[in-house]
Amino acid sequence: MSNDLFRVAVIGAGETGTPLLRKLLAAPFVELLGVADLDPEAPGMRLAEQRGVNTTTNFHDLAELGDGLDVLIDVTGVPAVRESLRKAMQETGNHHTVIVHEMVVQLMLSLLNGELVRLKHDTQDY
Repeated sequence: MSNDLFRVAVIGAGETGTPLLRKLLAAPFVELLGVADLDPEAPGMRLAEQRGVNTTTNFHDLAELGDGLDVLIDVTGVPAVRESLRKAMQETGNHHTVIVHEMVVQLMLSLLNGELVRLKHDTQDY
């Protein structure tokens, strides 16, 4: 299956999410539907707001986008977030949206940069 436009949302807008958001915002084949972070002043949240992208402090708002969302990227590094997302997808019957784990993001960013990218996470709980 080929996509002309990927509808994407990101959870985590700090040191890991912000570089990813810059790449997503620069890609003409990506529609960024939303960004979530507990800190409304996180750098990626400010960037998203400046670019007219919806932001929220509740990551479940993004999961509720349903089949209108192709890829939900979780770069929080918090296993409870990933588990909560899986549960939300199961409960709503959303078999369309793919949840992307921070390890996949680390691999993709490393490939793009030509060297291993280290991800940084705070110890915040969600």
